[in-house]
Amino acid sequence: MLSTARPLLRRLLPLTRSIHVERKVQVGENLNLNIVECGSGKRNLLLMPGALGSAWTDFKPQIEQLPALLPDHTIIAWDPPGYGKSVPPQRSFGLEFFQRDAEAALQLMRTLNKPKFSILGWSDGGITALILAGRHAEAVDKLAIWGAGAYLNEAEVKSLRAIRDVAMWSPRMRKPMEELYGIEGFAKLWSDWVDAACAFYEQRNGDFCCKEVAQIKAPTFILHGSKDPMIAPEHVPWLKQRLPMARYHEFPEGKHNIHLRYAEEFNRLVADFFKEN
Repeated sequence: MLSTARPLLRRLLPLTRSIHVERKVQVGENLNLNIVECGSGKRNLLLMPGALGSAWTDFKPQIEQLPALLPDHTIIAWDPPGYGKSVPPQRSFGLEFFQRDAEAALQLMRTLNKPKFSILGWSDGGITALILAGRHAEAVDKLAIWGAGAYLNEAEVKSLRAIRDVAMWSPRMRKPMEELYGIEGFAKLWSDWVDAACAFYEQRNGDFCCKEVAQIKAPTFILHGSKDPMIAPEHVPWLKQRLPMARYHEFPEGKHNIHLRYAEEFNRLVADFFKEN
């Protein structure tokens, strides 16, 4: 009877909701960062959200399920400066905003007395993760990214400009961010982000973090939705060529949000990667 029940218990265990603590952390003189923390393991994992994202908008299934899959990890999801509940300060952009986020994430983990950690980074969070892993190899244990590229090409710039006006989005797509920032606040923040991203193409040939990728030493896991409309297909082979030891997994029907659409499979894949010595 017990042996028969074990496979069922293993399937149910990851669905158990974790106990989490949400709080603000003062980082330096100017940042008061919102984090969601769960688990109590000796190893550390930082969840880095996408553009305008927060711990809860971008990582709810991971916050709820990963602690059971990674019992030896403490898991921290953050709201980057100026996003979610990490306000003030108001969000600022310019050509160094990814780099500023990377430094803020590093300082957050040091403030929490977690100087060595792994990163799970989606979209903008994946770009920030690449920068952090490249610039601070001593701090990053492992790295898993998806929906991210090291640069922006001309076709992506055109796509971004086509969705700059959120009034053209469906109500379903707007709803989570309008609830977080308000209708006008979301519209302005998103248009500012699009302008900032496009400025990289206009002023830096689209380069977000090509130099940093070449400096990465951490074991890396690249996940990809093959139908992701937000990034050009060329980014995956570009990264794989420069990170030849990287693990790769593709979701054939996946789009940009594979960690939400295929949460259980995604979580098991990344948990297996982070558990390895």
